Amino acid sequence: MFLALFSGKLMKICKLPNVTGYLLIGLLAGPYCLNVVSEEILHTLSFIPTISLGFIALSIGAEFKLSYLKKVGKAPVVIAILEGLGAILVVDAALILTGHDIRFSLVLGAIASATAPAATLMVVRQYKAKGPVTSTLLPVVAIDDAVALMGFGISVAIAKALANPTASIASALIHPIVEIVGALIVGGLLGVVYAFLIKKFTGRGNRMSVTFAMVFVCLGLCETFALSSLLACMAMSAVFVNLSNEYETVFSLTDRITPPLFMLFFFLSGAELNMGILSSVGIIGIIYVVFRVIGKVSGAYLGAKVSKAQPVVQKYLGLTLVPQAGVAIGLATTSMSVVPEFGTQIQTIILCGTVIYELIGPLTTKMALKKAGEIQ
Repeated sequence: MFLALFSGKLMKICKLPNVTGYLLIGLLAGPYCLNVVSEEILHTLSFIPTISLGFIALSIGAEFKLSYLKKVGKAPVVIAILEGLGAILVVDAALILTGHDIRFSLVLGAIASATAPAATLMVVRQYKAKGPVTSTLLPVVAIDDAVALMGFGISVAIAKALANPTASIASALIHPIVEIVGALIVGGLLGVVYAFLIKKFTGRGNRMSVTFAMVFVCLGLCETFALSSLLACMAMSAVFVNLSNEYETVFSLTDRITPPLFMLFFFLSGAELNMGILSSVGIIGIIYVVFRVIGKVSGAYLGAKVSKAQPVVQKYLGLTLVPQAGVAIGLATTSMSVVPEFGTQIQTIILCGTVIYELIGPLTTKMALKKAGEIQ
C-alpha cells in the first residue's frame, strides 16, 4: 500500500491516472521483475481481487436506476451490443483473412468482446468525470459482460460444430445462458434482501457491515454455482437502488472505505503481469491487440450513431472501452477445453493483451474523457 501511495504521487507529477501508477509499481515489485512480492504472496492475497471486483460491480450496477435509464433510453444497450459484436467480428475477420485456423480465430475473436470495468471506473472516480460520455460509459461496461459471455457461447458453439458436425449448437449455448440468467436471478433476489436489511439497520456502521456482508454472500454463491460474479453484484446493486431511497447514503459510505481495497487490487494486478510473454506472441498477438481496439471503437461509434446518442458520445466513447482483464482471462482458460490444440496459444495471447491493455487503457480513458470535456 505504501508503494501504491508513492506511485500515485508520482503519477500526479506526470499527469497520469493513479491506476497506471498502481499497475506499474505492482509490475516492478512483482515476481516477474524485482520479486519484492513473490508468487506465494500473490496466491495468499488472491481473495482481494475477487472482493474488489465485487465492489466495482456494485458501483456500476448503481447506474441502472430506472429513472436514469428512461432518460438515456436505449443507447447503452445498443452501444454495448454493437461494440461487443464489433470487436468479435473485426478480430475474427483479421485472423481468418491472414490465414489462421477458423476455429482458433472464432474462439480468440470471441474473447475480444470482454471489457474490464475496473480501470475505467477508477479513472472516472479519480477525475470526478461528469457528462454524457461518462453517463453512457458506466451502463455500457455493465452490459458488456453479458454480451461477452453470449458472444463467446455462440462462437464456441460454431467452433464445436465445425470440429464435429453432429454436435448440438443448442447444448453449447446452454452454459452461457445459464451463467447469465442464474447470475441475474441470484443478484436480483439478493438486491431485495439488501434493500430490506438497509431499512432495518439505520446506523452508518451497521449499513456498511450489511453492504460488505451482501457482497461477500453474492460472491460466495457465484463461486459455488459457477455464475458470473460481476453480473450478479451488478444485478444486486441495480435492484437495490430501485427499491431503496437510502442508496446514495449507503454508497457514499462504501466509497469512503473501498479506495485502499481498489489500490491493492491494481497493485496485485500489476504484480501478476508478466512482460516476458510479450515477445512470444508474434504477429497473431499484434493482430489481436490492434484489431480489437478498432472493432471496439468502430462498434461503439456505430451503436451511438444508430441510437442517436450525442455527437460527443459517438466520437469518444469507444476509446474508454480498451481495458481488458479478468473476464477475458477466464474465457481464455475455458478455451483450453474447447479448442485444446490452440488453448495454450490463446491463453498466452490474452495474457499478453492484458499487459498492454491494462497499461494503456487508463491513459486512453483519461484522454477520451478530457477531449470530451468531462474532466476539468
